[in-house]
Amino acid sequence: MAPGAGRGGRITASNLAVRLAVLGRTEEARTLGEDTLTRRRRVLGEDHPDTLATASNLAIDLAALGQLDAAREDPDTGE
Repeated sequence: MAPGAGRGGRITASNLAVRLAVLGRTEEARTLGEDTLTRRRRVLGEDHPDTLATASNLAIDLAALGQLDAAREDPDTGE
């Protein structure tokens, strides 16, 4: 398992993405949020509360970047 790939690493990555957004580093938050969402979907599944929270945080970041269509769609399927 890669460093940071366990549960604690996913939690830390998700928290860091939120903090980056709060600091106005929204593009970095988006990138980290996308990566964290992909990992959480793979490990925890689509309907896990942590996966859903990460998806919600990512949508907020995308909206803050003016990417409203992307905020409404699933980043994996484009729907």
